Amino acid sequence: MKKILFVVTSHEDLGNTGRKTGLWLSELAEPYFTFKNRGIEITIASLKGGKVPVDANSCAESHTNPLVKIFLEDDMHLLENTVSLDKVDYHQYDAIFYPGGHGPMWDLSESKENGKLLSDFFNDGKIVGAVCHGTAALLKGMNHRTGEALIKNKNITGFSNSEEIAVGLQDVVPFLLEDKIKEIGAKYWKTEDNFKPYVVIDGSIFTGQNPASGIPLAEKIIEELYSK
Repeated sequence: MKKILFVVTSHEDLGNTGRKTGLWLSELAEPYFTFKNRGIEITIASLKGGKVPVDANSCAESHTNPLVKIFLEDDMHLLENTVSLDKVDYHQYDAIFYPGGHGPMWDLSESKENGKLLSDFFNDGKIVGAVCHGTAALLKGMNHRTGEALIKNKNITGFSNSEEIAVGLQDVVPFLLEDKIKEIGAKYWKTEDNFKPYVVIDGSIFTGQNPASGIPLAEKIIEELYSK
């Protein structure tokens, strides 16, 4: 049986706004069910372990997104007691996957612990996947063969500047993800149509631009997992 480790944010404060953020639920639920329906075993971990903060705005999508609705009704207990990263053995998994929400911009993007785990996956030839702001979790990864950032010279996507402006948080987030990806030396790609599905693959790195990209991203990862 194939196994995937989902790593989600433990961060809940939306900058200094006094508002809350966290995981964007559809970016977990849609890939989760896509993988699960193919018989893939999923473990959910977070930086701190335990209960994961979930952006309340994403829960409201249950009225229009049936997979979010099902997850809220049947599987939310999985986010009550997540595994902490220091308890994870990467050898047990075939891939690592980072859902988004704005939370990863603050914690996973800066975490040395996450950076080491991510690097272990990548340098062992395992699949690395991230969607939307989940791509921020890739920023601390290292390519041991080159001694450089994991994403340097790689083709990468993630939440674009124009999408961040569209949701009005360009002055709230600690950095603009598109700019940071370019700053590190990756080749950033995006669709010109905000919030439309868009997936970029470069070797073992699979990234999706925005929330709409979760299912097609998961499908591409599944293709790769079962091609081996």
